[in-house]
Amino acid sequence: MTLQRVLPFSKELLKQVVAPGDLVIDATAGNGYDTLFLAELVGPSGRVVAFDIQEAAIESTRQRVKDHSHVELVLGSHSELDRFADRPASAVVFNLGYLPKGDHSIITKPDSTLEAITKSLDILKEGGLVLLAIYYGHEGGAEERDAVLSFVSGLPQKKYDVLRYGFINQQNSPPFLIAIEKKRS
Repeated sequence: MTLQRVLPFSKELLKQVVAPGDLVIDATAGNGYDTLFLAELVGPSGRVVAFDIQEAAIESTRQRVKDHSHVELVLGSHSELDRFADRPASAVVFNLGYLPKGDHSIITKPDSTLEAITKSLDILKEGGLVLLAIYYGHEGGAEERDAVLSFVSGLPQKKYDVLRYGFINQQNSPPFLIAIEKKRS
């Protein structure tokens, strides 16, 4: 067995819960890699909604998913994701921090992130996942990390399983993954 890095591990989790025809949400489109992966998982009968507050991120994602008409791109906050859910989602994916190769002063913030996580849990189908890749090695990152950890640690265990996955012996604030599974009743 080889230990997987955060992003490959999150893809393995997504493969277990996302099926053709599902609704999935990329709460932070970034450069579109997760959006493309999700579009391929749900296939043309599914629906992907991807959010970002930066036009550059939306444009990068648009180019990456240009052959996937079942992807909707939203220039706006992930805190509005519930408005775009036409059915329960099988997965909601977040990469918290800043846009790689973008303006590092534009970051995800605790208030809108916690609102988006709450709304994600509301629209998540049973057995679905909310995945949060947390990058915190920048100004404001530790505040968001701590707010997210405090919030998810308080989720009721009868309703959710919460996993923290990451490497603890690496320098320079290594990212880690939080996976929240909505239990089946």
